[in-house]
Amino acid sequence: MSVRASQFEAEVLRREELSAHLVRIVLATPEGWASTGVPDEWVSLTVPGQFQTRYYTVRSCSAEELVLDVVVHDEGLVTEWAQGGCVGDVVGISEPKGSFTLPADAGWVHLVGDLTALPAMERIAVTVGDSLPVTIWAEADPVEGYFSRPVTWVDPGGAGLAALVESLEWPAGPGYFWMAGESGQMRDIRRFVRRSLGWDAAHHDLMGYWSQSRGRQRRAVDPGPIYARGKAAGKSDEEIWAEYDEERNRD
Repeated sequence: MSVRASQFEAEVLRREELSAHLVRIVLATPEGWASTGVPDEWVSLTVPGQFQTRYYTVRSCSAEELVLDVVVHDEGLVTEWAQGGCVGDVVGISEPKGSFTLPADAGWVHLVGDLTALPAMERIAVTVGDSLPVTIWAEADPVEGYFSRPVTWVDPGGAGLAALVESLEWPAGPGYFWMAGESGQMRDIRRFVRRSLGWDAAHHDLMGYWSQSRGRQRRAVDPGPIYARGKAAGKSDEEIWAEYDEERNRD
């Protein structure tokens, strides 16, 4: 095993740079892993040499391949791994979970999100776009060819998603509003949707995918170097993680 305490193991088949900040990771679908069919489903991902997980939307999946589009930052567990030679690595993933639930009376769908929401918005659009009108706003630098339907790209350095949502014109009749992005903005937009628009929970789903205020906390002991050193010395994963636990307890 190259990952710790993972529910499923999957090999990286391909890696593709979609933009300066978006990398596509194609995994071999592990035996026993099954999609929920919910278009915004996500999995936890554990990369080699780490035990902490990060969550990613399943952009697409089949019996053979599972596709994750990963946003890369200046630093981070998955960023460092995804920007390197990760093809052939074995990662850990969990069973998928999703929340998109289209109400029976919905006559339209509005999708709004930042770069982290692109995979879910495109999969939702593909899933429901043949039966309902879908409109997409993406707060990100344009990623050419990413969406199969028209999209309005919004300057990520602009007024922000809260201001965008408050300026939108909403179609007549009931619909469904799905949105994901920075947690602080989601709280403001949730209040607007519930208080100003008066919508019930069945007709919207607003999710905080990440937090600006939380930042990235450095760990007292980084498992990455310990794992690499142990592998170079020919140690088993069990021996490596025992060494990691010992160093954590000593810190």
